[in-house]
Amino acid sequence: MDPNELATTRRALHGVAELVIAGPQYTAAGDIRLRVVPGGFGGMASSVRVDGGDLVWDGGRVALGGTCRALADAVGVVAGAPDVYRVGSGVDPDEQLPFDPDALVALLDWFERGDAALRTFAPDEERVLWPEHFDVGYALDEINYGVSPGDDGHPAPYAYVGPWTQREGAVWNTSFGAARPAADLPDVDDVVKFFTEGRTAAGGG
Repeated sequence: MDPNELATTRRALHGVAELVIAGPQYTAAGDIRLRVVPGGFGGMASSVRVDGGDLVWDGGRVALGGTCRALADAVGVVAGAPDVYRVGSGVDPDEQLPFDPDALVALLDWFERGDAALRTFAPDEERVLWPEHFDVGYALDEINYGVSPGDDGHPAPYAYVGPWTQREGAVWNTSFGAARPAADLPDVDDVVKFFTEGRTAAGGG
């Protein structure tokens, strides 16, 4: 897959998550948390969600595209990021959003695979898709576990294990802990195995 298509689609999805779902949800309910749902993601306290190539809400559906402001207008909310963090998607509400269909499928599939792995790994932990970094995960015994669709430091989608206290050893291949490309983790069980190996290397419970 073209890395540029993946990156531009990821940024566009991040913009929708932040400006169309999390921001309006925060205004209405004081909650920025998002969650992975079948086929996409949506708000914890909002009916607005991404479902494949569409934005869906109670009583409506529209194809992803155009601008975040136009998508928010269709839903009946005001586009804008939650005013609780400094660094987010960087998407302007009036910026045209490019969505490559293949990249969109790959990114949403990765979220769904990662979310299933997180649920299997620690069923009692709440999985949160955070709008600022656009990754889904949780902390368990002072170790962060999660999956990301990619970022400036790691352009391709990846899973991560991040101990709060830095560890030493071959497992820890990034500044925040350990990361493994999604391409190397094709199944849910592969992601769970990576989390388990990371927990063992970190001395987690």
